Amino acid sequence: MGEPLLALAITIPTGVAVLAYLVVGLVIGVESMGVPLPGETTLIAAALLASQGHLRIEFVIAAAAAGAIVGDSIGYFIGRKAGRGLFERLGRRFHHFSEDRLVRAEKYFHKYGVWTVFFGRFVALLRIFAGPMAGMLRMHYPRFLAANAAGGIAWSTTIGLVAYNIGDNADKIFGKVSIWALAVIAVAAVSAYVIHKVRRRRHPAPVAVKPESADV
Repeated sequence: MGEPLLALAITIPTGVAVLAYLVVGLVIGVESMGVPLPGETTLIAAALLASQGHLRIEFVIAAAAAGAIVGDSIGYFIGRKAGRGLFERLGRRFHHFSEDRLVRAEKYFHKYGVWTVFFGRFVALLRIFAGPMAGMLRMHYPRFLAANAAGGIAWSTTIGLVAYNIGDNADKIFGKVSIWALAVIAVAAVSAYVIHKVRRRRHPAPVAVKPESADV
């Protein structure tokens, strides 16, 4: 994937810079709404263009962050309005939205909702799920927006600056980073679940004793 991205960075003329920023924001925004598009690859390609002098890296990052925040917010309201039926319909067409994944995502959101929105920005599958799933589960919107904005800015800044500085190897490196990020999140979720179960066994909830009714 590295060579095509470098070739793209060399051949695109500087006169289409504004269009390039719009494409970055649009692709990332649509992906954040729940459509499986290559948002991260688009951001990396734009950062490579910036490293070649065709674009401004600060505008690339701003476009990516804006697309992530706006797209996730639109996805949130789509999920809130359409409900679970939306995911069931999508599950019949896209394996990303299978029933098994939907159930697991629901459980994870109920326990770690805000952190899922923030860290999910760095993992391809969670980037697609986060907005619509948060809306479907009726997450409080101000909390969602804060996590969404923080995650979108952190992700676009990190990916954009690193890709800008390391050049043509960015796509390969971030592919590995995404896999490790997903692994870290999975290990953290399992660890939290085990700790929760152990604590419940050591400190079981007191059983309420129903008072006997007095004889008349």
